[in-house]
Amino acid sequence: MAKESVKARQRKREHMVAQYAEKRAALKAAGEWQALDELPKNSSKVRLKNRCQLTGRPKGYMRYFGLSRVTFREMALNGKIPGVRKASW
Repeated sequence: MAKESVKARQRKREHMVAQYAEKRAALKAAGEWQALDELPKNSSKVRLKNRCQLTGRPKGYMRYFGLSRVTFREMALNGKIPGVRKASW
């Protein structure tokens, strides 16, 4: 499980990206690179990292579910994800 400080940092980045999205888009469209460079670095979308919503694990992320593979497996085996069951053939 990720440290709380790492998860908090990620939430802060997500908030900043949403806050500056329109301004960044307008500056990019106008080609004002100097003004774009003066915005906070964490407001850039490329600084975001896909992390598990429950544990904050950055590796093994499944985008469709928003969970890491470990958390997904636990929840699927416990029947907490509708429509998902263990394969058998």
